Amino acid sequence: VNRLINYLDYALAPSMIIHGVLVEVYGLGVLIIGESGIGKSETALELIKRGHRLVADDVVEIKKVEDELRGIAPEIVRYFMEIRGIGILDIERLYGVGAIKSEEFIDLVVELEYWDEKKEYDRLGLDEVYIELLGEKVPKLTIPVKPGRNTAMIVEVAARNARQKILGYNAAEELSKKIREQNQKKRRRLNIKSKND
Repeated sequence: VNRLINYLDYALAPSMIIHGVLVEVYGLGVLIIGESGIGKSETALELIKRGHRLVADDVVEIKKVEDELRGIAPEIVRYFMEIRGIGILDIERLYGVGAIKSEEFIDLVVELEYWDEKKEYDRLGLDEVYIELLGEKVPKLTIPVKPGRNTAMIVEVAARNARQKILGYNAAEELSKKIREQNQKKRRRLNIKSKND
């Protein structure tokens, strides 16, 4: 009965389809989205080469089960990937069963966009940005893409950083705290100096 209930919960859960790539990076489900041709699949392929796992390429089906978002690939295209100039790749056959995963929770959304010189990109990471999927908020990063940038490495670091935040450590907040403490020390020294003068 429990297995039947679990199956029905999953089968009847609210769902949506999104154009993107879902990969597991350091145990986190990272959904990569962006315009067609921006390099989502190439980024995922480099991540697979680095030892991470593919869940879905091009079409990601998202289901909301018990207030958590799970991503899977439609069965017909599961573990296949399209790379422009090469064609269709079977990731399971090319890289083995360790390079694939049937489903993954969605913990982080990374949007790739073409670098815009006029746009101001986040350089500190103090402001959290979220995207809403099936009524659930998921942290979202926007990564500008231009020749020479190693997008896969940036996504990898973003996943590590997101993991640190989940565990309670935020590097941007830590740096901001250190700067505030240093400024307070300077102010105290100046106040003492002005009183002595």
